[in-house]
Amino acid sequence: MGRKAIFKSSALAWIALALLVVPMFGSYFFDDMFSTVSNIFNDPSMLELGWGQEEYGKYTSGYSILCIFGGLIICGMLLDKWGVRITGSIFVGLMVLGAGISTWAISSGLPPAQSLQIAWVGCMIFGLGSEIAGVAVTRSIAKWFKEGNMAFAMGLQLSIARLGTAAAFIISPILIGEKAGIYTLRETARPAMLGMLLLIVGAVFWAVFVAMDARFDKNRGLMDKTNTAEEDKFRFSDVLKVLGNKNWWLIALLCVFFYSSVIAFKKFAGAILVPRFGVSSQTVGLMATILPFSTVVFAPLFGLMVDKKGQGTRWMLIGAFLAFAAHLLIGFAPSGNPLWGYVSMILLGFSYSLVPAAMWPSVPKVIPEKMLGTAFALIYWVQNLGLWAFKRIAGKLLQDYTPLSAEIMFIAVCVAALVLAFLLLRSSRAHPELALDSPSGTRIKS
Repeated sequence: MGRKAIFKSSALAWIALALLVVPMFGSYFFDDMFSTVSNIFNDPSMLELGWGQEEYGKYTSGYSILCIFGGLIICGMLLDKWGVRITGSIFVGLMVLGAGISTWAISSGLPPAQSLQIAWVGCMIFGLGSEIAGVAVTRSIAKWFKEGNMAFAMGLQLSIARLGTAAAFIISPILIGEKAGIYTLRETARPAMLGMLLLIVGAVFWAVFVAMDARFDKNRGLMDKTNTAEEDKFRFSDVLKVLGNKNWWLIALLCVFFYSSVIAFKKFAGAILVPRFGVSSQTVGLMATILPFSTVVFAPLFGLMVDKKGQGTRWMLIGAFLAFAAHLLIGFAPSGNPLWGYVSMILLGFSYSLVPAAMWPSVPKVIPEKMLGTAFALIYWVQNLGLWAFKRIAGKLLQDYTPLSAEIMFIAVCVAALVLAFLLLRSSRAHPELALDSPSGTRIKS
């Protein structure tokens, strides 16, 4: 059986995918554990933890700090040099460690400033571990599904991982509950405790994948790296080559603004949707679960559509427009009517499925394979810079002004994403040799 047939037909590839999604499920749950209950931070005096919206904004922005200051770039180089098994294992471990530090800080009973600082550091470590684990997972999928179904597999991985977000949206309001009195440390920390358990299970599944991947490579004489020839070995100049690629920049910046319109918004969903539409935290949890649940169905289907039909840049543009329409409704639809909240989440859910399904498979088309680890890591780096900034700004706006002020910021972010998607569409039409709008399996030659 040829190598192409192995990757396209072997059940091992799908078993590998099943193992890879479990640590990402846990990561998504822990990252979004406070999203639909973020309204509890409106009044610090009602929390034994003592955090307000600005403090919560600082905590959640910690996810991106180490990623911004060189962590993702260095780790992208390590992925290209050491492969996903060694590098991924290190950072899956850091993901669990960081989550453990944050969980301890939230439940420790320390003064608010101290608990925030320790939880912030934990969130930094968790964030770097999660992002590099995500790069390793993406790189692994690109390897196992290299000759076909890559977009479908990436879309399926995203959709299942985002079930972790859905679980957090639904379960966290139940775990914390709604009450007139003060929320105790134990009540506030319940989602973190559950998230830690999920991350530990995910680490075990990652270890099983590493063993399976190593055996697969050994049996077929493959390497857990792409540097198979002297001219293909990683060099620091590869970073400059990636940064000099105009289409990489368009994809990276689209990633920044689009994901900020969804991910940064999710962190404050409760703080925005509860007062805008006059609903409870549990209702917001159900409302917001439309985002991840829609990706379970539509991300793999959209990925399959991109695999078979192409036209990726067109779908990115449509998805960016849907996000823009969703935030317009959140900001300016009649207040007190939950229907508009559900409609906006449906639009945002379609967008959240469509753009990533077309965007991520575009990267291997414009970047040579030996630099893919670096290219993906650099995208995550730029993305995290934007997420850090927009989370801090949103927290400040909610603390000092109104939910509408935060929504105006998210609308502006969507406008930027629309412009970038249009520029990428125009670049694809001007340079058809890039194959950005071609079906899966067509990519630029190194």
